[in-house]
Amino acid sequence: MNDRGIDLGTSTVVIYNQESGVLLSEPTVVAVDTRQDTVLAVGSAAYEMVGRTPPHITAAWPLEGGVISDYMLTKEVIKKLLGQVGDSRMVKPRVSVCVPASITGVEADAVVDAVVSAGARQVFLIEEPIAAAIGAGIDITRPIGRLVVDIGGGTTDVAVISMGGIVQSASIKIAGNYMDHEIVKYVRDKFRIAIGERMAEKLKREVGCCVGGTPAQESTVAKGRNLLTGLPQSLTITTEDLQGPIMLGVTEIKEAIHGVLERTPPELAGDIYERGITLTGGGALLAGLPEYLSRELKVMVEVSDQAQNCVAIGAGKSFALEGSLESGFRDATPR
Repeated sequence: MNDRGIDLGTSTVVIYNQESGVLLSEPTVVAVDTRQDTVLAVGSAAYEMVGRTPPHITAAWPLEGGVISDYMLTKEVIKKLLGQVGDSRMVKPRVSVCVPASITGVEADAVVDAVVSAGARQVFLIEEPIAAAIGAGIDITRPIGRLVVDIGGGTTDVAVISMGGIVQSASIKIAGNYMDHEIVKYVRDKFRIAIGERMAEKLKREVGCCVGGTPAQESTVAKGRNLLTGLPQSLTITTEDLQGPIMLGVTEIKEAIHGVLERTPPELAGDIYERGITLTGGGALLAGLPEYLSRELKVMVEVSDQAQNCVAIGAGKSFALEGSLESGFRDATPR
């Protein structure tokens, strides 16, 4: 089987094959030599260069808010990473690519063109909530309402799914990267220390926590540059320090879920109350998030197994459900 499911995320690309499982998970970043106009590295190798390059080398993230902001670099990412998991003995793959539920036609066309240019023979687009639900093991073809919240790097997608289609949905550009930006701003404004987004992500992972939750650890060391002296400096950051910037994003996500629930038909709302809300995506791993959302929304909330890979897994499995999906999945191969 040569089918591939791709979660083309703002922060991470995950490629899945139903026979072999997750084939690859790499940062969505490209290192470019601007003098030679050549790509030096893609994925993890390029990520190691973020914030550490000379002026003529740029480490760029070619997707923003879940959609392509730099077409040529996105094509390079897909081409390089698909090539890493390809097999020269096989024909070109069919590829199912996840996109945000709110993607426009122009943005969708850019995704399809990039994937075809990277070597796919047929391209399907699947909306992230549908893929996330499939990847989480939910039977979305039944006439039962399920609410899935996929929290990625650039976007959070919320959807009520029933009978193979999306009944109500919302997509907001508030997710993991937004929280990282807010942490950078907070440390700069309070401590007058400049830190990079890699450091902010590390702080969020190690000591970040929702109100009322239990963090992995209560404090950690941040390293950056003192804005007053211009010299390197380290300081201790606590869970309490980060709750303000983190809760800015979490509150927006809670409101998006609340808005979708308000528009959900009563019968499906009853199903959701009985079965709960499923969280997927890397952002779902934030300490204390399911407990906080459960308290605020008065509904059970659980994090899916393999939350970070659910979308790619669902994209890879979607081929088998092609005839059962009423919306959110289509053949987008250029004719």
